[in-house]
This record gives sequence, structure tokens and C-alpha cells, in this order.
Amino acid sequence: MKLSRIEAIQRRHRRIRKRVFGTPERPRLAVFRSHRHIYAQVIDDTRHHTLAAAASVEPELRQELNNNGATCAASTRVGQLIAERALAQGIRKVVFDRGGFLYHGRVKALAEAARAAGLEF
Repeated sequence: MKLSRIEAIQRRHRRIRKRVFGTPERPRLAVFRSHRHIYAQVIDDTRHHTLAAAASVEPELRQELNNNGATCAASTRVGQLIAERALAQGIRKVVFDRGGFLYHGRVKALAEAARAAGLEF
């Protein structure tokens, strides 16, 4: 039986989440990629609390990206923004949760931009 694209992503995400857990010292950097946009959150799973978030749907980013959030350039900008916001709260180390998406393209661009901006994972 062949899985649909969404079922495959959900299965990979469940498999990843068995191992990846955000703590107050090292929160989880979760990535969600839709067809039009990309979202990133820094999450403390012990308190179920989002510490920082960035997305390509934010008005200032949409203007900067000319309403096109589905590009590697948009992902790079979101990665830089999430790193800036996390560092402002004193968060340097995170665990990366790719959300069941392959580490390729927009997800990879976001991760590399966050690393370049100072996050460690």
C-alpha cells in the first residue's frame, strides 16, 4: 500500500518526535512548510510553550519578499529572523525538528540560515 504524500509526512513526523524533545535549556526548533509559506517556532515541550516564532506570512516579511513566501530566499529570511528572536531571549542551543519534511530545499535553507545567524544545533 502506497502512502499519500501527507500520510508519509505525518508518519515521518511521528517517528522524529519520538526522539526530539524540547527542554528549557535546549528548546525545539519546529519547522512547518506549506505550499505557500514556511513557519518556524522555538518550543519548550516541558511547559508546552512557544518561546519565539517567525513565518513568511508576517506583514513586514511579505512586503520584503513581494508576497512570495514559497522560496528558498523566504526560508532563509525566516531562519535569520527566528535565530534573532531566539538569541534575544537568551536561547543559543536548540534541537531541530524538521516536522517530517525532508532536509532539502526550503527546510535546509531555513536551518542553514538559523545556524549562520548564531543558533547551535
